Amino acid sequence: MSIIWARWCFDSLPKVSSVQSPNVLSLYNQAHETLLDDFMLTHPIFLTADRFQQVLLQQFSLETEGRMGEGEGEGGLNGGERKRAVLSVAFRYLDTYRELLQEEGDRSNSFPKDLYMCAVQELGDYPELVEDVLKLQRWTEILHAPSDEEKESRKKQVRPLFRHFRRIDACLQPREAFRGSDEIFCRVYTPDHSYVTIRSRLSCRVGEILALVREKLQYSEDQPALPGNLVLVAVTSAGEKAVFRPSDEAVFTTLGVNTHLFACEPSELDTLLPLPEEIHWSPGDSKLHDMSAEEVANQLVVFDWELFSCVHEVEFVCYVFHGEQARWRPLNLELVLQRCSEVQHWVATEILQCQSLPKRVQLLRKFIKIASLCKQQQDLLSFLAVVLGLDNPAVSRLRLTWEGLPGKFRKQFQQFEGTADPSRNHKSYRDLMASLRPPLIPFTPLLLKDLTFLHESCKTFHGEMVNFEKMHKVAEMVRTIRRYRSTPLVMETEPSPSHLQTKAYVRQLQVIDNQNLLFDMSCKMEPKDT
Repeated sequence: MSIIWARWCFDSLPKVSSVQSPNVLSLYNQAHETLLDDFMLTHPIFLTADRFQQVLLQQFSLETEGRMGEGEGEGGLNGGERKRAVLSVAFRYLDTYRELLQEEGDRSNSFPKDLYMCAVQELGDYPELVEDVLKLQRWTEILHAPSDEEKESRKKQVRPLFRHFRRIDACLQPREAFRGSDEIFCRVYTPDHSYVTIRSRLSCRVGEILALVREKLQYSEDQPALPGNLVLVAVTSAGEKAVFRPSDEAVFTTLGVNTHLFACEPSELDTLLPLPEEIHWSPGDSKLHDMSAEEVANQLVVFDWELFSCVHEVEFVCYVFHGEQARWRPLNLELVLQRCSEVQHWVATEILQCQSLPKRVQLLRKFIKIASLCKQQQDLLSFLAVVLGLDNPAVSRLRLTWEGLPGKFRKQFQQFEGTADPSRNHKSYRDLMASLRPPLIPFTPLLLKDLTFLHESCKTFHGEMVNFEKMHKVAEMVRTIRRYRSTPLVMETEPSPSHLQTKAYVRQLQVIDNQNLLFDMSCKMEPKDT
């Protein structure tokens, strides 16, 4: 199988660099499984799925000398063996990208059906293909439409995404992976802070969103005149604006923690302001005081695992390399990154809203304990997010608060800061990761940083040849992520009356992500001259 796969791969696809080893086919023969996995994980970087599917169909239909086991074709395989080898690659492709292909509907469903029809026609000459033909038939059914049970499950499942639709019953449900075809409700604001609620696919284009907004505004009693040429703008709580192009897709998951969508005419751009609730804050006691650090940490770990498990491994490749960006967007990965930022701002928000010095010290102790518990349970995402939140300049400058912290907690936090130290290429963090066994949740931003460095430091192509050494390194990183999730996370938590309250709190964090506002809060709490 490995020889024939290498043969059609190198004949039909962009040429693979063989600088390291001139005998490429021998290399594939020695490590065909790893290299096949390399190709499956990284082909979106240099080859579209449509082209790859065409190559599979062409190679399967390629006439080969030797039929019914008589004689041998190229690479020492007869015709039947060669066709089974191509089908094995096709099954690997379908299995790797099943969830992504399934959501595309008719766009991808024609491939297994076309391959199935070709295989049926070959059964008379190659009866040994019968099992593969039956398997292809099952794949056609799988990708053609989900089962009735799957349809009903996804119909009932509420998948909360946006902070301004807060529903306790929704946030308490386990997370499922987001798909581009999912329909969501979203508020789109106008310059006067009134809004319309639209129903949209998660992956739809900005032009479609604006068409829905225009239709809603047209029938709005509050709208004095028909809207003109509208643009869609993301406005952060700090007042920063980003204008989307009409062709941009899947913009919802790219929004920041407290970022909202506005629709306005180009002349109104300068008048756009953040929502009032994003600008003002009111001091008060945190709900966190009434929750145990153990329960909060447990809920953080469980939620992080749900989010991390929803990320398809190829999303890491598409996020960094922008492979087939218009086709497969890293929707779930973007939400994990959003969560990391959210937890950091949550830590700062809770401390800076607390006016009582003794209670602030208590919160500081509790967050350090939460970080410790997350580290023990191998959730490095929340562990480092909490540590970075405590290192926020608006928090770290609170001298009176930190001086009230017992010595053992200060020492423990210094150790945590050492783990977060970026010096020597994050050596402390990497040493910690090397000592852990799955299941574990990595600090996702650093994973993406490593992939980005690899991408920018190595060329993808050498002339017309693909740098397959680079593809191998990328695939190795993705396999590392796969290992992190190779064992399921099992949390032993005893139900308590406060369990659901803590769970809802952790999944709907109220945060301030405006750094200028956080710093103002800090200075009012402990002025510079204190």
